[in-house]
Amino acid sequence: MGKRRPGTPTLEEVAAHAGVGRGTVSRVINNAAGVKASTRRAVQQAIAELGYVPNLAARSLAGRGADAVALVMTEPDWRQFAEPFFSEIVSSLGDALADTGMQLLLTLVRSGDDRRRFLEYARGGRVDGVLLMSVHADDPLPDMLAEARLPTVLLGRRSGEEYVSHVDADNVGGARTAVSHLLERGRTAIATITGPSDMYVARCRLRGYHEALALAGVEAKPSWVAEGDFTEESGRQAMARLIERHPEIDGVLAASDTTAAGALQALRAAGRRVPEDVAVIGFDDFPLAQRTTPRLTTVRQPLEEIGRAMVRLLLEEMEEQTAVAWRHVILRTELVVREST
Repeated sequence: MGKRRPGTPTLEEVAAHAGVGRGTVSRVINNAAGVKASTRRAVQQAIAELGYVPNLAARSLAGRGADAVALVMTEPDWRQFAEPFFSEIVSSLGDALADTGMQLLLTLVRSGDDRRRFLEYARGGRVDGVLLMSVHADDPLPDMLAEARLPTVLLGRRSGEEYVSHVDADNVGGARTAVSHLLERGRTAIATITGPSDMYVARCRLRGYHEALALAGVEAKPSWVAEGDFTEESGRQAMARLIERHPEIDGVLAASDTTAAGALQALRAAGRRVPEDVAVIGFDDFPLAQRTTPRLTTVRQPLEEIGRAMVRLLLEEMEEQTAVAWRHVILRTELVVREST
């Protein structure tokens, strides 16, 4: 549990600001008759000045729901949506919502204008809750949704201090286990290809990499670390840079299976055998991991369980009538050993 989420102005605050009763504000919101023009103007001005959202209030008063949940993808790079992670998560969320009778609405938010438009859309009562994925460290959208008291659950976190409800995997532990496995196999020059440094998930996997080396008494060279963006092409380019800098590298932890697939391409192009010369581990355990040559050892994330947990937390928040403290779930990862190590 964590901090209470900040709220937006209440109906009573609008009434006090306009100098009228709560019932008068409700009648203005619902466009009911019997309200003087001057009073209506005063209420409308109070709504505008306080940033109150009439549509959401009217919907709440009427007891109606939209029967829809927005899945918001905030990744600014369109290429990311072709990665297996997105399709796997969308599938797991859809399955988890199947028995609720609620629709899953996919929304892309990539700019400040997109955020403002989506916030107004959501605050207008068109969705009952929001699921957010691919959130970067400086993304203000979770804060905007929390301030609007919209039930929201993140996939992952922006930082260790996240106060919006979220579901995450044990990324630190998963990476630590993977690197420990490489060390146990006799690898001594172990590199890593990370995800974007402004994503907490990438920093956690890098932290696990460093922890495993430190526990084994192995000095981690900064030049053993190359940044990618979870894509196959970034894995290929990063691996090529690592081989050029350190021909002695004999083990690699990649931040995703697709990144690892790109690393395999670069290693083949450089004449390196896997796992004889260089052992490779991915992260996620997508079907892709069993289609590479050789098949990838990888850290499995429980994606179906992640989807179920996100939906469960969101439904709990939607059922609350008042602001609640955030909730979080951290799920175990598992090392799946195949031929690449």
